[in-house]
Amino acid sequence: MATSYLGTASVKLARIVESPNLISLLDCATQMCFVYILGGSECLLLTVMAYDRYVAICNPLHYPLVMNHKVCVQLVTASWVSGVPVMVGQTCQVLSLPFCGSNTINHFFCDIPPLLRIACKDTFVNEIAVYVVAVVFIMVPFLLIVVSYAKIISSILKLTSARGRAKAFSTCSSHLIVVVLFYGTGTIAYLQPKSNQSEGTSKLISLFYTILIPTLNPIIYTLRNKDIAMALKNLATKFLR
Repeated sequence: MATSYLGTASVKLARIVESPNLISLLDCATQMCFVYILGGSECLLLTVMAYDRYVAICNPLHYPLVMNHKVCVQLVTASWVSGVPVMVGQTCQVLSLPFCGSNTINHFFCDIPPLLRIACKDTFVNEIAVYVVAVVFIMVPFLLIVVSYAKIISSILKLTSARGRAKAFSTCSSHLIVVVLFYGTGTIAYLQPKSNQSEGTSKLISLFYTILIPTLNPIIYTLRNKDIAMALKNLATKFLR
């Protein structure tokens, strides 16, 4: 049994080495499904974070009651779970299309726009489904974030202390940067008409929201930490000497 297993594993590894750019339909579906589930969850989590800041700044005395442990767990769980059936259905719908001719995906990973380009069937219905899902998971959460921050800014401007206003804006700055980067690239990628997208631009945008932004997130959020900020300042000073 062990010899057979090792032999099978060796064959699979050899195939991967010989054809590193090949991906099976199941692997493609799994990859695409996880990308969209995680992406949709991040959209909802960013909305929850905006609501958390709204309560903290606009209703600070009620914050422990409104954002208690139970509510936080419910909001986070809903953000992770609610997108799963939608994203699985979206993945199945796209991969049920017939693909003929060249099955080469000109992209970094299995994504809906490049897959629709190589489909042999009219993809109008699929494109409409993509726009609907994008509106639900990108535009609606983004509008909720905008409303939350409109109320937050209104409350901050009413503060008489300049130090208090600066501290409140500092609390929101890191989250706002992540929101602009993530939602900006996501909107361009999935709400722009397919005819207006070049393959090079599509790959560049995908590189931003799948690799660059998640890599920058820890740095952006830790910049508010005084020790991190001081360490970066000292490092910059050493390089500039």
